[in-house]
Amino acid sequence: MFEIRVICTPAEADEITKSLSATFRTGQVRQHPTRDRQRVRLYVTAEQQVSHWPAPETAYAKAPSIISEIGWTARGVRDCLHGIQVREFWLRKAALLDRIALTDDDPVHGDAATLATEAARRLMEIDDAAGLGPSGYADGPYTPDHPDSVRQPRGYVRQEYALWNRHQ
Repeated sequence: MFEIRVICTPAEADEITKSLSATFRTGQVRQHPTRDRQRVRLYVTAEQQVSHWPAPETAYAKAPSIISEIGWTARGVRDCLHGIQVREFWLRKAALLDRIALTDDDPVHGDAATLATEAARRLMEIDDAAGLGPSGYADGPYTPDHPDSVRQPRGYVRQEYALWNRHQ
């Protein structure tokens, strides 16, 4: 556990607090004015967030190239109408978008990250609707309705992709 102190303008305080919460497990933020009263001091107790998810390098180690997956996904849209597994389509699409977002300037809050998160949530809806239980989601330890999955949908995609790819 450690303490973080940030000096910023009052207008920046909320965004900084959100960013810290996304990066660390944080306690309550204490806010005090600076001596000149122009800025504020934020104090927050934080801990590293333990990630239960596979690292992207591990999850996507055996994945086809991004260009190849873009082609597969484009064909998959057409093939969904002709019997391709819908779950496989959304799993590969969510993984592709996650990989693209990881190369973006803002891999957490950018446009690509937003699309990756939306695709991950769609995969989670499909898995949740299947109602297969904890061992039915490619034997992943975290189900789509698990609180960690809900908080980090892209982590859920990495878990599922790594397990799916291992069985291919």
